[in-house]
Parts: sequence; C-alpha cells; structure tokens
Amino acid sequence: MDIVPVIDVMAGVVVQARGGNRAHYAPIDSPLCGSSAPAVVARLLSEYCAAHRLYLADLDALQGRPAQVDLVRSLLDDAPERTLWVDAGFTDASAVQAWQAALGPLAARVRPVFASEALPDRAAVRACTAAHPDGLLSLDRRGDERWDRAGCWDDPSLWPASVIVMTLERVGADRGPDLDTLAALRRRSPATRLVGAGGLRDDTDRARAAAAGADAWLVASALHQRRLAPAR
Repeated sequence: MDIVPVIDVMAGVVVQARGGNRAHYAPIDSPLCGSSAPAVVARLLSEYCAAHRLYLADLDALQGRPAQVDLVRSLLDDAPERTLWVDAGFTDASAVQAWQAALGPLAARVRPVFASEALPDRAAVRACTAAHPDGLLSLDRRGDERWDRAGCWDDPSLWPASVIVMTLERVGADRGPDLDTLAALRRRSPATRLVGAGGLRDDTDRARAAAAGADAWLVASALHQRRLAPAR
C-alpha cells in the first residue's frame, strides 16, 4: 500500500490538522522537519517516504479565501519530479481550469481533488470528472456527518477511477484508521482505487489498511513523528 505524504497549508504555512476543526489549526511542530515552511516540509516528507507525490490541502481556498496558487507554483518549481494532488475547494470544472491557467505548463503536474464538501450537486460532480478524468473524488466525513450535498457517498456511479475516503474526525487524532468504512466501500466498488485518509498511526495500521482494501493512504502526523518506517 502506497503512502502519500500530506501538507495542509493555511496562510502560507503548514499546519497541524486535527479532527477537521480548521479554526483551531496551528503551525505544525514537526520533529521530522523542524519547520512549518511548505518548501522544507515538502522536501523532507518526500525524502522520508522516497515519494515524488504529495497531497496538498489549500485550507484558505477550502474556507472561501484566495487560493494559494503562488505557493503551489513554488512547490512545483522546487522539485521538477514532484506531482501534487491539490484540494482547493473546487466547486466545478471551471474552477480547476482557472487554476490550470494560473499555473501554466506546471498544471500538467497537478491532479485536482474534488471534495464532496465543496461540490454543490451531481451535475457538478459529473462535469468535474468528465473534464478531468485524472482527478480524484474525496468523500468527506466528520464523525456521523457526511459533508456531501451531491450524494457522492451513496452513488458509486459518480466515482472516478480514484476515490479518497476522508474521515476527518480521525485526522491527527491518534485514533487509528476507520477500516470498516473503507472495506464497505471496497465491497461496493471493487475496481475503484481507494485512498484512505485519517488515523494511520504506524506500520501495523498500514498492514491492516492494506488488508482492508486500501490502495494508498494519506498520512501526515505519523510521518512527522517518525512512527512509520522510512523508505529504504
């Protein structure tokens, strides 16, 4: 199972995500990185995992503030081999096109993430996945509350080839991954590439997640705390 390092960025710095309660996120205190500067965190996480792929959540854009396009551009400029999965609260296909126009040629190294919390209806979901077949759909949930106006959780016909199972209540909470939810979605759509998010603590959890059907997992805290073994 692949590990995809995560950087959550707000107001130009990497923050510690906990439980989806974004109003209380603070700059990350990382034993691994010793910095909250995005360039430093991106480089050291990539080195630790031997990964050229990073997931970036633009928390400014997700909360209705201006998107951090310049920061994304700098992260791509810093490492020519790097690709980014970017969640910037895209509400429709035109929002992604605006990002791509702003990034120019660098946009070829960005995969858009379509968050169910941001998508207004099924038409928007279908338009986004049709226009951007390389994009990922994020099924967002915090506890028993699904952030999902379009009904994506219950309709696999809306799912693209890759789907993120975002259990926000477990992000940064040291509670372990929600493998029951992931396994249930795997049974509903065996061919979908499922990417878990939230709760992965260590290599034991990694093995359990793979056994439950996860193809990859988004990870931040366990990497910063060095609780996952480094790539060799």
